[in-house]
Amino acid sequence: MKAENTVEIDLAGKTSIADTMFVTSGRSDRHVGAIADRVIKELKEKGFGTARVEGMPACDWVLIDAGDVLIHIFRPEVRGFYNLEKMWGADRPQDHVS
Repeated sequence: MKAENTVEIDLAGKTSIADTMFVTSGRSDRHVGAIADRVIKELKEKGFGTARVEGMPACDWVLIDAGDVLIHIFRPEVRGFYNLEKMWGADRPQDHVS
């Protein structure tokens, strides 16, 4: 789906809400929605059940909660505004997946 600037953040020891967070970007609201649809489909096909999803109508920021894994998909300007990587300490080079 060509998600851009994907970052994996290890949440172990930082919070009890999840073990891992992925943050990635799509180029437009339509691209964000397409990435989210694909992730949701793949999670279901791989046996992770039905993930909880927020933000699909607008697709500026879609959050997929798959239990131990959180996936945030942003439009670039929205991602820059919220800056989750800085908030959760993923500003170190080893945390980048791209």
